[in-house]
Amino acid sequence: KQWYQRRVAITAGVVIPMSTLTQDGVSEVQNTACDALLAHRIEQKMAGNKVENIMNRLHVALPKPSQVIRPPNIPEAVLARRAPGYVKPDIIRKLERDMELELGDDYILDLKKRYDLPNPEDRYDDIPEVWEGHNIADFVDPDIVSKLEELEKEEAMLEEAGVYESEEENMTEEQVDIRQKAKLIRKEKSVIRHKHRLNKHRNRTPVSDRVIRKKQGIKRTRSLSRVTDDGSTPMDVDAKFQTKKAKKPGRDVSGMRDETQIKVAKVLKKRSQIKMNQFGKAGEADRHIAAKLPKHLFSGKRGAGKTQRR
Repeated sequence: KQWYQRRVAITAGVVIPMSTLTQDGVSEVQNTACDALLAHRIEQKMAGNKVENIMNRLHVALPKPSQVIRPPNIPEAVLARRAPGYVKPDIIRKLERDMELELGDDYILDLKKRYDLPNPEDRYDDIPEVWEGHNIADFVDPDIVSKLEELEKEEAMLEEAGVYESEEENMTEEQVDIRQKAKLIRKEKSVIRHKHRLNKHRNRTPVSDRVIRKKQGIKRTRSLSRVTDDGSTPMDVDAKFQTKKAKKPGRDVSGMRDETQIKVAKVLKKRSQIKMNQFGKAGEADRHIAAKLPKHLFSGKRGAGKTQRR
C-alpha cells in the first residue's frame, strides 16, 4: 500500500475507488479519464506551431456588465386589472352571428363596414381593389388630371411649332439613309415571317376549312336579306340550280332501271351470302378463352380405379 501511494504521489495520478460488482464509481472513472484525455490533446495542439496562426484570427468578446437598470415593463391596463377591487366591465362584442340570429331573413353580410379608410364614406365605392391581377392602388395618381393638362398643352405647342411635320425636304442625307434602311429591315422581317408561316404546317396533315369550322362550332350562314343584281335572293338562286346539286346515286344502285330491279338485286345478294355464312365458323385467328377448370375433369371424388384421367 505504501509503494502504491508513493507511485501515485510521483506520477501525480488520481485515485478513484470503484467496484465492477456493484457498479459503484464506474461512470466517475470514465468521465475523469475522458476529461484527462481531452486536456492532454489540447495541450499537445497548443504546443504546436499551427496554434499561433489560428490564435491571431480568434477574438473572444466579453461584454461589459451594464449599470442600467431595466425593470419589467407592464402595461397600465394589466396593472389596473391586477389591482384589488377591480371589476371587469360587462362589455360583450356583438358578433355577426348574433346579428344574423337577431335579424333573421333581413340580415345581409356587410364586409365593407369595417374597412379602415381615412374617409369612412369611401368604404362603399365601386372601385375594385384588384383588376386583372393588378392592384388598383399601384396605378392611382392623385395628380393625374393636372399632369394630363400639362401633356396636352405641351402637345399643342409641339404641333404649333411644326415638330410633327415630316417633310423630306428638311431631312438630312443621314436621316433619309436611316429611313431607307429601316424600310428594308421591315420588308426583310415580313418576308422571313411569311416563310416561317408557310413552313410551319408543311409536315402536318392538311385540314379542310369544313373540319376546322366543325371543331370550332361555326356554321356557314347565308344572308337572306342579300339581293342580287337581278332582284333575286340566294334562296331563289339555290332553287334554280337545285337540279345540279342533286345527290349522286350510290354504287350499289348504279345501272339499275327502277326500284323493282333494285329490290331483286338485294334479295339475290342476301341469298348468295347464306352459304358463306354457314362456313363462317371460328378459326385459329379468332379469340377463344378456354376453360381453366373443365367440369368433367375436376368434378366429383376420385375413385379407386386407374388414374390415367384426372
